[in-house]
Amino acid sequence: MLKQSLIGDRQFYRNVFSVALPLLIQNVITTFVSLLDNIMVGRIGTEPMSGVAISNQLLFVVNLGLFGMISGIGIFTSQYHGKGDDEGVCKTFRIKLVCAAVFIGAAIIILSIFGDRLIWTYLHEGESGVDLQTVYGYGKAYLSRVMLGLPFFGLSQIYAGTLRETKQGTVPMAAGVTAVMLNLVFNYILIYGKLGFPAMGVIGAAAATNISRVAEFSINMIWAHTHKDRAVFAKSVFGRHHISAAMLGKVLLTAAPLFLNEFLWSAGQTVLNQIYSQKGIEVVPAINISGAAVNLFMTFYLAMGNALSIIVGHALGRDAKEEAVDTDNKLIFMTTVSTLIIAVITFLSADVIVNIYNTSAEVKALASSFIRISAVLMPIDATVICYYFTLRCGGKTFITFLFDSCFSWVVSIPLAWVLLHYTELNILMMYAAVVSATVLKLIVGMILVKKKLWVNNLVED
Repeated sequence: MLKQSLIGDRQFYRNVFSVALPLLIQNVITTFVSLLDNIMVGRIGTEPMSGVAISNQLLFVVNLGLFGMISGIGIFTSQYHGKGDDEGVCKTFRIKLVCAAVFIGAAIIILSIFGDRLIWTYLHEGESGVDLQTVYGYGKAYLSRVMLGLPFFGLSQIYAGTLRETKQGTVPMAAGVTAVMLNLVFNYILIYGKLGFPAMGVIGAAAATNISRVAEFSINMIWAHTHKDRAVFAKSVFGRHHISAAMLGKVLLTAAPLFLNEFLWSAGQTVLNQIYSQKGIEVVPAINISGAAVNLFMTFYLAMGNALSIIVGHALGRDAKEEAVDTDNKLIFMTTVSTLIIAVITFLSADVIVNIYNTSAEVKALASSFIRISAVLMPIDATVICYYFTLRCGGKTFITFLFDSCFSWVVSIPLAWVLLHYTELNILMMYAAVVSATVLKLIVGMILVKKKLWVNNLVED
C-alpha cells in the first residue's frame, strides 16, 4: 500500500528528474557560487561583508517580490502549455513583461530615495568592535551600483521562468551556470584587483553581479528568439495579442496573492533579521554566513518544490486530477525523506564552512550555531515547501498568502519582538524559538493539502 501511494515506478522518477534535475543543477551551482561570492567579500573583512549583507537583505525583498509576480502568472503559463494552448502561453508572457517593468521601476526609485535610512536600521553596537559608519559606507556603495542590474535580472527571470514552464529547462540551466561562473571570475578579478585591474572591493562585487545578470538574460533571450519552434512565446513578443479583460483579471487576481506573499514574506525575513541585529552588529555577518551556507543545502528541496509545481500543474491543465494527487503525494514523500540525509550533512559541515571566513571567533561561533539550528528543522521546512507549491499550482494563491507571509507577520515577527524586548534570551535561543514555529505551518499545510482544495483546472474552457 505504501509503495503504491508514496513510491513511484522508474518512469515516474525519470519524468520527475527530467524537470527537477536542470533546476537542481542550476540552483546548486548558483548557490554554491553565491557562497563563494560571499566568502570572497568576507575575506576582505567583517565590515565589507556586513555592508554587502545588509544591502542584499533589501534586494532580497525585490528579488522575491519579482519571483512571486512572475511565478504567479506562470501558474497559467504551465497549465496553458499542458493544455497545448500556445496563444495562452504568449499572452501570459506579455503580462509578465508589463508587470515586471512596473515593479522594477518602482523598486529602483524606492531604493534610491530610502536606501540610506534602511541600511542604518541594521546598525547597532555590539561587542566585536565593528565600525558602524564603515559598514554603512560599504552597504551604500554596493546597493547604489548593484540595483542598476535589476532590469536585466527581471528580464532574465521572465524568459527563464517561461522556458521552464514550457519544459525547456536545460536552457535557463545553461544560462544560469554561465552567469554564475562569470560572476565568480569577475568577482576574483574586480574584488582583489587581478589581471591588471584595480582592487575594487565591494564595488567590484557589484560590477561582477551586473555582468552576470546581463549575460544570463542575453543567453535566455537569444536562444528563445532563435528557437521559436520550441519557445512558442517568442514568436510574437512584439506582435499584437488581444488579452481580454476577463483573462487579465483572472490572471492578476490569481497572481496578486502570490506576489504579495513573496514580497511580504521576504520583507518579513528582512524585518526578522533587523530584530536579530539589535542583539549586536556581529549578528548581521553571522546570519549572512549561515544563510549563504544553508541556502546551498536547501537547493534540493526548493528545486523539488518547483518541479512539483510544474509537473502537477501540467496534470491539472490536462484535467487529470487523480494523476495530479497521486504525483503530488509521491513527490512530497520523496522530498521529505531525501532531505533527512541533507540535514545530517548540513549539521556536520557547519564548522568547516564558517572557518573559511576572515572574521572574528564570535561571529564564527554564532554562524555555526545558526547553521546547526537550521539543519535540525530542514525536513520540516522541506515538507512545508512542498505543501506551499502544491497549493500554489492549483491556483490557491490566497491560501498560500495566509499560509506563508501572514504567518511571518502574525507569528514569527511578533514572537521575535516579544522575545527581544521582554526576555533575557540570548540570540541563539531566540533564533531557535522563532524558527521552530514552522511546526505550526507544517500542521496547517498538511490539513489543507489533504482536503484537496488545490485540485483545480484553471484553464478549462
